Amino acid sequence: MKKLLMIDGHSILNRAFYGIPLLTNSEGLYTNAVYGFLNIMFSVLEEEKPDYLAVAFDLSAPTFRHKMYDAYKGTRKGMPEELRSQVPLIREMLTAMQIPILTLEGFEADDLLGTISLDAQEKGMLVTILSGDRDLLQLASETVCVRIPKTKQGRTEIEDYFAKDVLERYLVTPDQIVELKALMGDASDNIPGVPGIGEKTAQKIIAAYGDIENAYAHVDEIAPKRAQTAFREHYDLALLSRELAKIDRHSPARLDYEAAEVSDPYTVEALQLCRRLEFRNLLSRFEGKEEKQAEITPVTSAGQWQEISARLPDTPVEAGVSLPGGVIPQGCYALCIPGEGNWSFLPSDAFPEEEIEKIILKTAGRAKTVCAIGWKEQITPAWLMIGEERFFDAAVGAYLLNPLKGMYCYDEIAREYASITLPSPEELFGKGKGQKQEDPDLHKKQALCAGYDALAAVSARERICQELEKTGMQKLMNDVEMPLLFTLYRMQQEGIAVQAEELKRYGEALTGRISELEESIYREAGETFNINSPKQLGVILFEKLHLPFGKKTKTGYSTSADVLEKLSGESPIVSEILEYRQLTKLKSTYADGLAAFISGDGRIHGKFNQTITATGRISSTDPNLQNIPVRTELGRELRKVFVPREGYVFVDADYSQIELRVLAHMSGDEKLIEAYASAQDIHAITASQVFHIPLEEVTPLERRNAKAVNFGIVYGISSFGLSQDLSITRKEAQEYIEQYFLTYPGIKQFLDGCVESAKENGYSVTLFGRRRPIPELYASNFMQRSFGERVAMNAPIQGTAADIIKIAMIRCDRRLRRECRSAKLLLQIHDELLVETLPEEVPQVREILKEEMMGAAKLKVALEIDMHTGESWYDAK
Repeated sequence: MKKLLMIDGHSILNRAFYGIPLLTNSEGLYTNAVYGFLNIMFSVLEEEKPDYLAVAFDLSAPTFRHKMYDAYKGTRKGMPEELRSQVPLIREMLTAMQIPILTLEGFEADDLLGTISLDAQEKGMLVTILSGDRDLLQLASETVCVRIPKTKQGRTEIEDYFAKDVLERYLVTPDQIVELKALMGDASDNIPGVPGIGEKTAQKIIAAYGDIENAYAHVDEIAPKRAQTAFREHYDLALLSRELAKIDRHSPARLDYEAAEVSDPYTVEALQLCRRLEFRNLLSRFEGKEEKQAEITPVTSAGQWQEISARLPDTPVEAGVSLPGGVIPQGCYALCIPGEGNWSFLPSDAFPEEEIEKIILKTAGRAKTVCAIGWKEQITPAWLMIGEERFFDAAVGAYLLNPLKGMYCYDEIAREYASITLPSPEELFGKGKGQKQEDPDLHKKQALCAGYDALAAVSARERICQELEKTGMQKLMNDVEMPLLFTLYRMQQEGIAVQAEELKRYGEALTGRISELEESIYREAGETFNINSPKQLGVILFEKLHLPFGKKTKTGYSTSADVLEKLSGESPIVSEILEYRQLTKLKSTYADGLAAFISGDGRIHGKFNQTITATGRISSTDPNLQNIPVRTELGRELRKVFVPREGYVFVDADYSQIELRVLAHMSGDEKLIEAYASAQDIHAITASQVFHIPLEEVTPLERRNAKAVNFGIVYGISSFGLSQDLSITRKEAQEYIEQYFLTYPGIKQFLDGCVESAKENGYSVTLFGRRRPIPELYASNFMQRSFGERVAMNAPIQGTAADIIKIAMIRCDRRLRRECRSAKLLLQIHDELLVETLPEEVPQVREILKEEMMGAAKLKVALEIDMHTGESWYDAK
């Protein structure tokens, strides 16, 4: 006997959505419901082994039953956006798996399942219906089984219902399920039922009287009295509920059984989509179904390459390369020339790397465009000779198009921008295993990785450029991001000198003070304990010393910085703990941490990343030189160990309030623009205007509060956040913010406009066209939406400031190299640039920094910088 399996699409998708924590892939797409749906479907397929399979979905247009419900209650509960956005994805996946999708205008999925199950039953088939909707129990029979997944002790179990099971469980026949729902209702399916009548009472009534008409004819006999009264008063609601619950088994729906015949769902298209959605746990199901892989020819000698290169064009249009040090850690080189071939070069004693790089440079250097993924970590000085304008970095382009991903690996770039599916490094080397030297195929896998990397870079270029043009970011790519890549490369190569012995002495001084603090803390506590353990510290502070503000959580008392700040006046031990934490952080992260990064030349060559942050800001790693402490004197002293090379000095230039100036320009607020035009203390002016006091009477505290509001507004600060910053009530903070917006009405209008624009478009935009997607704006969770609104306010400002500093860096770097014989740009610390130069060139360097930083953008308010010179970073700051 043939078997048909039908799945209630929305119902199972909904169940999966609420059964699995919210997941997103690196594109920002929500994926948890699709992932859960597939796992449930695969499990049931393996168990049922059906001959036919189809999935039914509701259409978005309201059906007759929807309109009935709306007429009764006004509106149905909407689907969360995080779930709604996954409906097209599951439909795309089912189509890729060649599984028929059933929809019919004016009918719900229930009607399609009811009609087709009846047809299949009449054709002598066994039918299984998979759904979380118990309305479908009315379809159960001796040959139709309704399977309902449920969660039990964190695991999914499936209840099976034939007709006998329905009678045993609900004390009614399948045909009477609609009568039961008419009384008890079903909130999950928008069936109101009769208020006050629950499942057990409804079962007794239907078991006794058969249907609601007969029950109503005997309403005086119904017990308990409460149910009797409710039924009498809401009989019309019972009739409506039955209509809402009743499935139409005679709709025009039809199933093409030939198309529904079960075939292998693990298609190449489905594999590509699984990779895109990052369902790595499902990839093993596609074993043996890999797409035809790109052919990569290994090159093992110079002679072999001479034969190949003789057939290549003199000036290829494009070339893709992969060199050691790129995003794929490997010891191989690769070159790809579209239409000609893809080669991976394997170094050996007879074929050294120096010779290979020259071969690739000579061949790729003739191309009009040379493409790679992660150029900055691959190029050497020899490559720069071919001209920076000929380079294209696919990772940088992909970052501009979607800055939320954080990682831009060849397989994702190839799939998204070249429609090529390549095995990821994880698939080649194994998850978490790395490139184990004992792997006999390691060299071959490395060669493949390099080849795929080069292929992806050159194959994706055209589509990336098309998308950049379409989104208005091609100019940003050409004029800012690509030139910046080479500026950052030179900064990394140059590095910054560190006095290792001074750094060691700094760490020793910290160690001494940390020991003193430990002894003092133990004396205050009356015992020794692990100061670094929040649990032990909480017990000491709140149980032994009985300090106030103790807030106990599941893991113990909170001892976060804000809690300790509140306690700082209560006991000397608290201020000592705060200092202890600060010093141990300085010791571990900086005194010890920085020492590990000092190279043989006595300099730290940290990395500057341009494809990490969503706003466009540059980040620093290995080590993070942008995070050297500045708020405390002890932290600032750390800058003393950073020095110029012998005979040189530092020149430090820092933008003054760049984000506030950007806000003034973008908002067009006349008062804020005028405040800057008057060249006075902006925070004092704000305090004067917001608090309605003469400028000369503004106190330091009022100025500090105004400063917090000024900078807080840029970051979309809430009244709660401001109240925490200023240690005032939330009401006072809200009054500050409201008064600020009354003072600067253009800012309020601008920020509101940013949010509305981002909601409409899905992204924010900087003054230079940089886009920042904000999927959180569509979240059903209030906190996520609020975060999205703050991002929508801040991203255009912070992103524009980031664009300006990038433009300034490029211009300063070019002029310093062209006009100065010694000056080098070493560091970028958000709004600050640090240059190393000979003393006699300081005036020229200062002039270049002033002209290029202040002239990086033409705003309605002038860009200003502060500049200092010194024999250490500390002195120059």
